[in-house]
Amino acid sequence: MARHPDVPLGIAGRITRTFIDSPLVPLLLLASLAIGALALSLLPREEEPQISVPMVDVFVEANGLRADDAVELVTKPLEALLRRLPDVEHVYTQTVDDRVVATARFFVGTREDDALLRVHAEIRAHYDQLPVGIPEPLIVGRGINDVAILVLTLSPRPDLDPAALDRWDRANLGDLADELLAELSKVQEVGRTYLTGATRNEIRIEPDPAALALYGVTLEQLAEKVANANRSELLGRVRQGGASLDLLSGQTLTGVPDAGLLLITTRDGRPVYLKDVANVRVALADQDSRAWQLVRGGDGVQPLPMVSLAIAKREGANAVTVAADVMARLAIVQGSLVPDDLVVEVVRNYGETAAEKARELFGHLVGATLTIALLIVLFIGWKEGVVTLVIIPATILLTFAASYFMGYTINRVSLFALIFAIGILVDDAIVVVENIARHWRMDPEGDRVQVAIRGVAEVGNPTIVATFTIVTALLPMLFVSGLMGPYMSPIPANASAAVVLSFFVAVIFAPWIMLRLDRARRTRSTEPDPHAGEGGRMGRLYQAVARPILKTRLRALVFLLVVGVATLGSMSLFATSAVTVKLLPFDDKSELQVVVDLPGGSTLEDTERVLLDLANALVDLPEWASVQAYAGTAAPFNFNGLVRHYYVRQSPELGDLQVNLTPRHDRTRQSHPIALEVRERLAAVAVPAGTAIKVVEVPPGPPVLATLLAEIYGPDAATRRAVATELRGLFEGVDFIVDVDDSFGVPAERLRLAIDQANLDFHGVEQEAVYDTLDLLFNGITVGYSHRGGGTNPIPISVRLDESQRQVTEALLAVPVPARGPAGIGTGNVELGDLLDVTVERASFPVFRKNGIALEMVTAELAGRFEAPIYGMLAVQDAVRAHDWGTLPTPEISLYGQPVDERGVTLLWDGEWEVTYVTFRDMGAAFGAALIGIYLLIVAQFRSFTLPLVIMTPIPLTLIGITLGHWALAAPFTATSMIGFISLAGIIVRNSILLVDFIRHEQARGRPLDEALLRAGAVRFLPIFLTAITAMVGAAFILLDPIFQGLAISLLFGLASSTALTLLVIPAIYQVMRGSRREPLPEAAPAV
Repeated sequence: MARHPDVPLGIAGRITRTFIDSPLVPLLLLASLAIGALALSLLPREEEPQISVPMVDVFVEANGLRADDAVELVTKPLEALLRRLPDVEHVYTQTVDDRVVATARFFVGTREDDALLRVHAEIRAHYDQLPVGIPEPLIVGRGINDVAILVLTLSPRPDLDPAALDRWDRANLGDLADELLAELSKVQEVGRTYLTGATRNEIRIEPDPAALALYGVTLEQLAEKVANANRSELLGRVRQGGASLDLLSGQTLTGVPDAGLLLITTRDGRPVYLKDVANVRVALADQDSRAWQLVRGGDGVQPLPMVSLAIAKREGANAVTVAADVMARLAIVQGSLVPDDLVVEVVRNYGETAAEKARELFGHLVGATLTIALLIVLFIGWKEGVVTLVIIPATILLTFAASYFMGYTINRVSLFALIFAIGILVDDAIVVVENIARHWRMDPEGDRVQVAIRGVAEVGNPTIVATFTIVTALLPMLFVSGLMGPYMSPIPANASAAVVLSFFVAVIFAPWIMLRLDRARRTRSTEPDPHAGEGGRMGRLYQAVARPILKTRLRALVFLLVVGVATLGSMSLFATSAVTVKLLPFDDKSELQVVVDLPGGSTLEDTERVLLDLANALVDLPEWASVQAYAGTAAPFNFNGLVRHYYVRQSPELGDLQVNLTPRHDRTRQSHPIALEVRERLAAVAVPAGTAIKVVEVPPGPPVLATLLAEIYGPDAATRRAVATELRGLFEGVDFIVDVDDSFGVPAERLRLAIDQANLDFHGVEQEAVYDTLDLLFNGITVGYSHRGGGTNPIPISVRLDESQRQVTEALLAVPVPARGPAGIGTGNVELGDLLDVTVERASFPVFRKNGIALEMVTAELAGRFEAPIYGMLAVQDAVRAHDWGTLPTPEISLYGQPVDERGVTLLWDGEWEVTYVTFRDMGAAFGAALIGIYLLIVAQFRSFTLPLVIMTPIPLTLIGITLGHWALAAPFTATSMIGFISLAGIIVRNSILLVDFIRHEQARGRPLDEALLRAGAVRFLPIFLTAITAMVGAAFILLDPIFQGLAISLLFGLASSTALTLLVIPAIYQVMRGSRREPLPEAAPAV
């Protein structure tokens, strides 16, 4: 029997000794699988991590106040209230004439309910600080749970005849959509729901100004008469006939004839009915917005009236099951509720895309597991491969259990974290089973249990330290702040949990399974393997490569210098832009949005014409699945629209095209190249001057207001706008900066109806009567509802002119107003036009403020040579320095943080740059913390302050492979690339620890340094090679993903270069640092 020095058992050896022959192990294994499977079934599933960024909007009507006055009276007091709330990150305000909108954006992770409650309580408690006459503000909270996971459209079939098509107007579609939404809302866990593009029929009483003047009837009289005629109320209870009965009064109008026969007054002894002074009819309610389903045809697009149904889920609900349940409910009610003339189309289903992504990633997990097991079979043996097939699923399922208890969900990021970790979590098992197998070959006649325990103990302590180094490298990334923090957090959390669990699985289950498989063999060799202690064929290959390098100190030093130069040279790829830097690459989504802003004053019809022209430019787009047009309103918002506040886009000059692409598996191009083509096509469309068109892609990570955003601060509004105007020109001069826009535009014209006070006094008219008449004339009023019964929605009854009649004309201003007569003597009426002066004025510029500081903004996107904001910033900054600013001050460039001194002009970069800056700053700090933590762990293990520096030397070597890999694949270096780089620090140090620990073991056994270096490298080469190759296999399965390609490249190429160099650099450093060959080597300390 071969003799072996005593090896301290350590923690790993003791755990293995406890469980290696225990009957509890299979029960523990089954329990682990059961707990993990249960957690997997309970974990909510969604496509992306839920980033909670509560935003509370406060809408204030400031009637009569110009924008500058509203800032002083309303905006500033409101900002002061919101900014002092806890957890408020930013307060944004937009002030225009007569209106103020303030938005309190809370820190990421704040509960939505808490944010909304705080704003409500603060404004209620200090309502006295708002000026007199300001109505109560409208407070609206929006958060991630308000984003619809399912959007359906309801529209007529395009092949209907004109008569059938006319039947389905927006009111009929809206009524049916309302019923359908009510049915779908019965599904459990459905959250917020709403309709877009719907309107209603109403009994409209359209006053005839000429008839009103003829019969001397004022609008107030007419509206009051209709309201009282439609009055019904509960008076109380009476005792009647020995019973207690409810007592009701009045009744509602039943229809047009009923309303038309209302007696208004008498004239010359004859009755004047409502129908004499007004046109009474059933008509569509005012359409401030419209939605269209655009169907491709031979002559372009055919617009069909449409209503969108948006359905969100409750907080914490499973998007996959909620969407599936809603679709199942739709299948049940569609046949009975939706007639054959209509089509229900699903244009957004985040539940389905989440399920599809989960299925795809679970397939990657299975594929990576089988591939790794096959590698283990090829390089070690079939028993070790079987162990791997058990270890990986057990660890992954236990990680799902840990994820459940940590409050995470199953999404693409958490699943990518497991795929990324699959090559790491098997490392402990590889090291353990390889060392057990090696010791069995070295001592075939020894007690198999004791030899296995000895094999685990030999690598146990360095394995524990190596495991903690990986965790130490990953965990600091949990503290990345801003929007990227919760987006990335599943990676360090799940990967760290997987690595820790993999250690316990490796030392408990792996030896037990190995022993059972070994006992199942009837015969085994009793002859020791003479090469088992030298690493076998792989070890001999290593020695053949390493021996020439390590032969002399000079050769080792030259090798280290070459490696150092190569490392520095690889970093030059960033400086030359051969490798670009970006927060995240564009994702491959099946939707994009075209946001259109016409000049102020444009009509709804103008907006519709532009939208149709733009859609016609896309009619032959190969990836067209469906397109919806929204005029005067926004499409149902996604997370990007939530952050950009698209849901407040409610004005006639605003419009959206929602472009839905064919599923990504059915097209050859990713969505980003399609978006570039869409932008080129739309640029050729003739649109009204001043129209801004933006092609908006779903961002791959946290959304921002714009990719390239310049905030202009300065001493006064005129200077800020002038500088911003010049800056916009500089933006447009850069070839890869597109979709340029600014925050102020050109103010539209407004009509002002000013009261002629002299005529008012002469005719004895009260101001209130004039304002009430104007309100009724141009806004109208809903006086009640006509109740139809039978479960049918009541129809509103309104006194309102048709939209086409609402123009300031002489005929309209002939409406009578009650008057006391000349000098207040007598009674009678006077024409409204005699009391008014009509003037045209220019509206004020909007006033934007951020955290109490006024600013202007220039926004843009990037497309072409560069698509990361840093390159647009550099190009603009060069243009700023070269530009002749004339009398304007040259803006000072600031990269982060609002200016303290507003006397000068400052250009502050925001948008994606702000997220990029915070993310890479925090990740750099995390990397620094990881290096310190790893250093301390190695110091504790080896009781040396210098040896950890040797062990950590290979960390920069990963840059050689990382940069060359990104350059070779023309991929940008992204946040996920940085995650890979940080993770590699733990993986590479792990390999270094195993190598150095073995070198010290060999020295402790009395081997010369030369022999110890070669023997350690030869013996450790196989497990180090296998840990690297398994991690690379996991990375290979995510290489084609647009978002996580950077992570895959870092792991694949970084591991390839650093693993090969680590096995040579560590021994070379030993060789260089040994001093003269004749100097005695220090006695190696025993391993802890």
